[in-house]
Amino acid sequence: MRVIFVDGYNVINSWPELKKIKEYSYEAARISLIDSLQNYSSYKDCKIFIVFDAHKVPGALEKKDRVGNLIIVFTKDGETADSFIERNVNDIGRKTEVFVVTSDSLEQQTVFQRGAVRMSSIEFYREIENIENNIRKKSEKLKEKQRNSLEDNIEKDVRDKLERIRRSH
Repeated sequence: MRVIFVDGYNVINSWPELKKIKEYSYEAARISLIDSLQNYSSYKDCKIFIVFDAHKVPGALEKKDRVGNLIIVFTKDGETADSFIERNVNDIGRKTEVFVVTSDSLEQQTVFQRGAVRMSSIEFYREIENIENNIRKKSEKLKEKQRNSLEDNIEKDVRDKLERIRRSH
């Protein structure tokens, strides 16, 4: 299974919609990102670690929450998202297919040396947009298929009688 590490705040500061949302609330931007990544991880059947810095929060402990294939990580006090990602990529980077999403060029170089494929936040944004469009189209087609008209549910002879009545008035 493909594993993707996402530098959460780097992505929030790169994606146009999330940048607008964070002006009002970082929490709302995080939730919006998490929702998008949940859909993506389900659609692509991959495991995603979304990592948020808490290194400037005194006394913060590392916190992980799991929602399906999405693992939401808040780093501990003194640890950046970059260092968390580097450490974990170092452990699995050569054993499985690993992607790291960040626009930090130094971080991209470091994780590449440890066996991961790097992807910029904007490249990932475009991929997420394409997946969301595909999901939307499939959903619309499914709704259209499931549309149930009255005509589909009545016998032909009854339909014919109703049509004659309609035409006679």
